[in-house]
Amino acid sequence: MHKSRESKASNNGWWRGGVIYQIYPRSFADSNGDGIGDLAGITARLEHVARLGADAIWLSPFFKSPQKDFGYDISDYRDVDPMYGTLEDFRLLVQRAHQLGLKVVIDQVLSHCSDQHPWFVESRASRDNPKADWFVWADARHDGTPPNNWLSVFGGSAWQWDTRRRQYYLHNFLTSQPDLNFHNPAVQDALLDVVKFWLELGVDGYRLDAINFCYHDAQLRDNPGRGMPTVEDPTAPAANPYSWQVHRHDKSQPEALGFLRRLRDLVDRYHDTTMVGEIGDEGGLSMVADYTRGSDKLHMAYCFDLLGSSHDAPYLHDLIERFQEVAGDGWPCWAISNHDCVRVATRWGGREPSPARLRAAAALLLSLRGSVCIYQGEELGLPEAELAFEDLQDPYGITMWPEFKGRDGCRTPMPWTADAPDMGFGSGTAKPWLPLSESHRGLAADLQWQRPDSLLQHYRRLLHWRRGVPALVKGDMHLLPRHAQVLAHVREHEGQRVLCAFNLGDTAATLVLPPGLQPIEALRDGGAGGAALDGDALRFEPWGVAFLRLA
Repeated sequence: MHKSRESKASNNGWWRGGVIYQIYPRSFADSNGDGIGDLAGITARLEHVARLGADAIWLSPFFKSPQKDFGYDISDYRDVDPMYGTLEDFRLLVQRAHQLGLKVVIDQVLSHCSDQHPWFVESRASRDNPKADWFVWADARHDGTPPNNWLSVFGGSAWQWDTRRRQYYLHNFLTSQPDLNFHNPAVQDALLDVVKFWLELGVDGYRLDAINFCYHDAQLRDNPGRGMPTVEDPTAPAANPYSWQVHRHDKSQPEALGFLRRLRDLVDRYHDTTMVGEIGDEGGLSMVADYTRGSDKLHMAYCFDLLGSSHDAPYLHDLIERFQEVAGDGWPCWAISNHDCVRVATRWGGREPSPARLRAAAALLLSLRGSVCIYQGEELGLPEAELAFEDLQDPYGITMWPEFKGRDGCRTPMPWTADAPDMGFGSGTAKPWLPLSESHRGLAADLQWQRPDSLLQHYRRLLHWRRGVPALVKGDMHLLPRHAQVLAHVREHEGQRVLCAFNLGDTAATLVLPPGLQPIEALRDGGAGGAALDGDALRFEPWGVAFLRLA
């Protein structure tokens, strides 16, 4: 248990270059047979994560909630939803994780809450109650329409009419997720108390959902329009009109940096803690730098640039180069999958992703300067599950069907045991909240632990090997020149230099090494393969990977 201190506590920096394994509680493991994953189920399966070699787990929300957005609509910030268990179950989970050497990072939603939260119930009751301005309220325009043109991520106007106050309230997501008013210092104070509550229960850090949505433009100015986008928008699918605006005023406001400093000051009073922020913005790379630079805001952050379909060598080279131009001492957290996007096996690999492609994706992710998030099932190579419309649970997908099928396809239950009821997710006594995919049965964890050549074993070897290579964990990163098919960079830390090179294509490729790079040996413990050194050139098979120790 942590002990609160008014001064800055020590921090061993475990998060810098650390690997965080994301757990989506509804879909990880069901301990009581009701068809929904829970905290006790997670606790029983933590050895899988520890054996894999992760440093921490990130738990998506498990707080009390009406589950309109599956926990991202919180009605009580200080309690566990009964479907997941109790506070005691959470304490036991933290205790077991720490016994296994795993840190515990919890997902906190600060920008908005549920419309069933007592704060909002009170706020909407009148215009003059003590919490009247805890949310973003605005009068209608003269013709009764919303106060401006802001759009919800989930479709339609970001404003909902309330008949009690005869005003509109702001919701950047569902109408049942009203936005808190961060321009009110009392709101900030209340949320900081929530953060402290879980720190006192022993959590080691926070993943902060949609953290750039905390502040809105106080003048409520219209966003500029831009028409239908011609290139992929990582923050919204093409079918969503949200991507038709430049989101200049409804999120990503400069005042957020002041709140992040308050948040960091609190978290820094607890030993060995961290924060990683989710940034949903077209300018995400620059915002990652802004939100993490200077050691007084977030420890690390991630954006959506690796969560789309683009992943060829020129795209990744330019992305990394852009970030390096603005990063300074900022620290990114890279992810290629999470609970909000199509699984990487399908997104990057298509209907039948080759094993070599998935191995290369894993090696690439773990070679980048920064920390890493791995989403549950990514280590198994799970493809996106195909669901019928009647099986959908995600309100986003139900609204946008059929062009966008929502997020349920990446949230189906984990396949633990190929021949067990519900593939080991539950007891088989109740129908799982989402159907398990038959395409996942042959990829079940029990089968992959038994096969030395499986993707799961590849991840395990790679994670354990990387932990012993300081250059890959904490080193600086220098890109080699842009190549049509090969992404290559050098990681360097305290005299150790490692060349990391990846053929991101279906055909063979050659990379001529620049002068000054003198390879000494290939480092194969990381699962590298499909590449050979030939004089001053690296010759790659399709999706080949090379890690080379340099003089």
